[in-house]
Amino acid sequence: MRRFSRVKSSEIGHSPGTLNGIEKQVEAKIDLIQFQEDEFKQKSVEKLSLELIDSEFVNWININGIHDVELVKELGELINLHPLTLEDITNTRQRPKKEEFDNYLITILDMLSYKGDYIQSEQVSLILLENTVITFQEAGGDDFENVRTRIAQKKGQIRKKEADYLFYALLDAIVDNYFYILERNEEVLEELDDLVIASQTGPDTLEIIQNLKQEMVFLRKTIWPLSTMFGNLYRVDSPLLKEETDYYLRDVYDHINQLMDEIDFSRDMLASMLDIYLSNKSNKMNEVMQFLTVISTIFIPLTFIAGVYGMNFSYMPELEHEIAYPAIMFLMLVIAVIQLIYFKSKKWL
Repeated sequence: MRRFSRVKSSEIGHSPGTLNGIEKQVEAKIDLIQFQEDEFKQKSVEKLSLELIDSEFVNWININGIHDVELVKELGELINLHPLTLEDITNTRQRPKKEEFDNYLITILDMLSYKGDYIQSEQVSLILLENTVITFQEAGGDDFENVRTRIAQKKGQIRKKEADYLFYALLDAIVDNYFYILERNEEVLEELDDLVIASQTGPDTLEIIQNLKQEMVFLRKTIWPLSTMFGNLYRVDSPLLKEETDYYLRDVYDHINQLMDEIDFSRDMLASMLDIYLSNKSNKMNEVMQFLTVISTIFIPLTFIAGVYGMNFSYMPELEHEIAYPAIMFLMLVIAVIQLIYFKSKKWL
């Protein structure tokens, strides 16, 4: 059975701006990547400081472990993040959103991955500064490995661009992985559809359909708010986002709409598949009932004859005849055969 996994923090009952870290999953880790067109540096960092940010490079600070509230507070003080922004980063119940401040932009969304048969959801926060991107994750392992490879190996144009393009590339990597999640579901959906149409389903088919429906609802709930978020993001009038990058963000917005179309199509397929499955079950039940009805109908006259000659009367003349028994048995056989021929002609058998 497929289910969904997510670690949630709680802000219920706390005043605004209170930081509530999730349960500790891993030791907090800070990674720093700095690059320009002809130079690339990567290292792990023990302690945050403004000296880490080099204005001549594009800086990417990735923090794994938002359970470390003190670390989040420390970074917030260094780069002057609003207290509500810090609360949003540590609150993993957050709805996908985009917010704009004087000195930074922040986007919050979910990163999905498969863990066996589980869809695991992890909140990721991305902050865009003048020449720096900061990402906050709940734990290690992410969708950003392809971006790191492109930076390290100088693939594409990411090394030629500035921080806003890196910001776009990270968002695009998360959205691209949604397609992988959806494609994996669609493969299961297509195989199941073939079985349902061919009436080759098993006893667990209904459970599989229900699990797929739950996954589609979960994916829609996760992806649907991104349409509003990216729709607002590429229209943001901010010096942090160049006009050229707006075009790339608009492309991600188109991908979100494509994902929503595919999710709606898959949901319609599941609804149709459930109807076909239930119809097949009903037809099979009707076939069984029809067969049992035919058998019962055949035995009604035979039972009547057996009942008549089974009565305990002292005088029944035909019982004394020497061919009485075979004659009655032959009569019952003829009646049964005639009924079978009739039912066959009506295609009831």
